[in-house]
Amino acid sequence: MSLFRLEGKRALVTGGSKGIGLAAAQDLIRLGAHVTIAARGEDALRRAADATGAQWVVADVSTPEGVRAAVQAAGDVDILVSNAGGPPPSLPSQVSEAAWTQGFQTTFMSTARLAEAVLGGMRERRWGRIIAVTSLTVGRPSLTLPVSNAMRAAVTNHLRTLALEVASDGVTCNTVAPGYTATERLQALHANPDDAERLKARIPARRFGEPSEVSAAVAFLATNEAAYITGQEILVDGGWGI
Repeated sequence: MSLFRLEGKRALVTGGSKGIGLAAAQDLIRLGAHVTIAARGEDALRRAADATGAQWVVADVSTPEGVRAAVQAAGDVDILVSNAGGPPPSLPSQVSEAAWTQGFQTTFMSTARLAEAVLGGMRERRWGRIIAVTSLTVGRPSLTLPVSNAMRAAVTNHLRTLALEVASDGVTCNTVAPGYTATERLQALHANPDDAERLKARIPARRFGEPSEVSAAVAFLATNEAAYITGQEILVDGGWGI
């Protein structure tokens, strides 16, 4: 395999119709991988597929049925990028039972089920990459994102533990933790321009990240050159976590 190339590898990217997921799909395609993107919205998936050349499948990976549909459409998955949408904001004391349950299914169980579904084939082929997109809030919780804080931390530690089991099979498990990145979710959470500027002023880089800057870390972890990196959390946060 050529340096930093992924010809012959199949990738599945969930949440792949926009934002960081779409950027990750684009980078993996540039490296030569055959990419399937999954999301719930057909129109956005079609647009993303037309722009990138990716295969697409409508799938809600917060459900077992959606996970099966996504993995079946992708085929023998060598590279899994689990990228779930963030739970809605609230104060910790105001999270409902339903919100905890939905966050658990959408953020944690989606990754756990996807990893389980692709792991057997990866171990047989003795090559695999499991990468979850989480958040800087795993290490520095945000007051108004309690469900995201908890569930993304669970994803991080699940993949760290799984990494211990499968490292000798040629399978790596890592997370990429973005900081404040210019996505639709960030725009929704910080719609007030003054609020956004105050937030930028607290970031050492003095700006929001771009989805492509996060996806570059995802793409690197997918390559053969990253074979000795496993059980790690890669922060892409403009220095926020320093």
